[in-house]
Amino acid sequence: MADQCCAGKSGKTALNDPRWRRVLWIALIVNAAMFGVEIVAGVAADSRALQADALDFLGDSANYAISLGVAGMAIGWRARAALLKAATMLAFGLWVFASAVWGFVAGTTPEAETMGIIGALALAANVVVALMLYRWRTGDANMRSVWVCSRNDAIGNLAVMAAALGVLGTGQGWPDLLVAAIMAGLAIWGSIDVFRHARSDLAGAAAGEAV
Repeated sequence: MADQCCAGKSGKTALNDPRWRRVLWIALIVNAAMFGVEIVAGVAADSRALQADALDFLGDSANYAISLGVAGMAIGWRARAALLKAATMLAFGLWVFASAVWGFVAGTTPEAETMGIIGALALAANVVVALMLYRWRTGDANMRSVWVCSRNDAIGNLAVMAAALGVLGTGQGWPDLLVAAIMAGLAIWGSIDVFRHARSDLAGAAAGEAV
């Protein structure tokens, strides 16, 4: 039913939907708050995975702000905004990968208990946001990028919790670094997905202008 509902709307109409904008505002506030919580906890626990997830929350907050800014604009502009978001997701993925490599070289061991507690809190926040965004997951590239970010975040939080168990069980830091690398892969793969949809929307907009 949600797919049919979405399919029946044009991208512009959906983006002007007050329900969509309200969900984006809630997602923006939740992500900004979780960034503050996770960055403090990540530094205190010396967890690369938590720090990476915190930066992901910060990036998502910026993405939601961009989505709100382009709501109601022509599809070409929304697609360009999605391209910008794809670039930020790619940059985040590369940064996380480099951080994981550095953590491996430094050989640090994070605090597993903090990782588990904060990871569970982050998972709850992302699941709520993802459920709110679910009905708009098949919209244009801009809407698609928001859904991809939220979906990847929830998966990443599960991985952080698994890493906490790994660190607790082994007494070593490699599970934390492994999860950081997985999160980097998710961000890079998500950026490719959003980039592909944005290019498709740009092509469609150009064809419409030509007609």
